[in-house]
Amino acid sequence: MNLPNRLTMVRIALIPVTCALIALGLDVWAAAVFGAAALTDFLDGHIARKRGLVTAFGKFADPVADKLLVLTAMILLTERGLLPGWATVVVAARELIVDGLRMVSAGQGKVVAAKWPGKLKTVLQIVLVLALLLSGKNAFTSCLTVAAVAMTVVSGALYLRDFQDIFHDK
Repeated sequence: MNLPNRLTMVRIALIPVTCALIALGLDVWAAAVFGAAALTDFLDGHIARKRGLVTAFGKFADPVADKLLVLTAMILLTERGLLPGWATVVVAARELIVDGLRMVSAGQGKVVAAKWPGKLKTVLQIVLVLALLLSGKNAFTSCLTVAAVAMTVVSGALYLRDFQDIFHDK
């Protein structure tokens, strides 16, 4: 297994650790572990592209690990009352829709690569989780919630546009 794929596996392994820390209310520790896990997301992609180590496993596991990390944290933060449920539902719905579209599209031989709106969406979601863990629910995190959800919707709409040809019979 190459280094980028190992980093993805580390991210996956840190998800239950992050969950336990959030559930125990150890927010600073949770933020540290979540931040380290999020950092592996940036590193694995950079290393894979720079060194030509892109693999089929990485193409599948990397986005799944990202979604699991962010959504798990968001669900736990929602349960604690730090994040509104509507925000978590919008993020989860977008991820399910886009992943479904990717699977159908891949079955038709078309791959749509991640674009900057999706990357910005991920960064905003990560910053939101970190901000909620480190400063709680306040005016800043409320604004950040709206920004992250707005970018989630925009990037989802752009994916729908890019995948529109899969809705037509050929």
